[in-house]
Amino acid sequence: MDKKKLSHKIYNRERIDEKEALDLFSWDIIELGKAADMRRKAIKPTQEVGFIIDRIINFTNICDACCSFCAFHARANHIEPYEMPLEDIFKKIEELVKTGGTQVMLQGGLHPDYGLKYYTDMIASVKKRFPEIWLHSFSPSEVVHIAKKESISIDEIVKEFKKAGLDSMPGASDLLVERIRKKISPRKASVKKWKEVIFSLAKNDMKSSATMTYGMGETNEEKIRHLKIIRDVQDIAGNIQAFIPWSFSPGGTSMDHIQPATGMEYLKILAISRIFLDNITHFQAGWLTEGLKLAQIALAMGANDMGGILTEEVVVKATGIKTTTNQAQLAEIIKNTGKIPVQRDSLYRPISKGQET
Repeated sequence: MDKKKLSHKIYNRERIDEKEALDLFSWDIIELGKAADMRRKAIKPTQEVGFIIDRIINFTNICDACCSFCAFHARANHIEPYEMPLEDIFKKIEELVKTGGTQVMLQGGLHPDYGLKYYTDMIASVKKRFPEIWLHSFSPSEVVHIAKKESISIDEIVKEFKKAGLDSMPGASDLLVERIRKKISPRKASVKKWKEVIFSLAKNDMKSSATMTYGMGETNEEKIRHLKIIRDVQDIAGNIQAFIPWSFSPGGTSMDHIQPATGMEYLKILAISRIFLDNITHFQAGWLTEGLKLAQIALAMGANDMGGILTEEVVVKATGIKTTTNQAQLAEIIKNTGKIPVQRDSLYRPISKGQET
């Protein structure tokens, strides 16, 4: 399809196919951004940009996955192995509650000894102590790991997590391309298993998200294939609330020879994703990996959410990236784009707007 016809199709709010999405990589960044912003307005027409006050709690770094793109797991030899006691988890959540935080992301890995009971006990204990906190925690790969360890189905694990008090689960998609997964994270869930977890979450009335970690040696065709899988899953499941693309940070990993992706590449990926993923409402600007200035530009190129404050994020920091922010700074960055900052909850409902944030 020639450029004029593709542009007409996009501005006419029609769904584009994989080949057409691939053609978008050749577009000028300005025209691509305008097209993406139009698609954003078509699905989310307000000028409000959300953010959430949350905290990531990495309760262990002992992980059998040993992914090549991770500098945080114990076997990467940058951080000593640790397991966080429940009381320490409580203290961190209490600190979040005092700042007005509403969401906790408990993140671990494929721990060789943690089974279903360990997870459900943790969830139930946190919910008993902090019933008002939304637990958006764990990952599809952890679910697959536990299901295999316990010799029970993925759906049974999800049901038990929900019964214990888990509210939702991050999609943690990495890159849904088997060629790449087999190369850099062969012990993590396959694409098929990832989809099975998202469908199980939907079946159990639980929300999720989808991410995209690019810049790990994949082709543009494989980037689009990743997006196609997410779009197909969302067509059926309908529980993916947000999409979050971010570039691979090679520092401290066994893939540190790879040249980091550029800011221009990030903006192109974001814009193309917004145009292609016509069934996902919220797109988060990746300030943590891309920096606050680039995230601000992203708000004009399809993004409509700044994600979380991410108090105490440590996994990305292990690669050498030290970007941090706070509530006031995020609100100011949003205002400077002419948009309205909105503190939101985990279901993207507003808590407070504008100056009140």
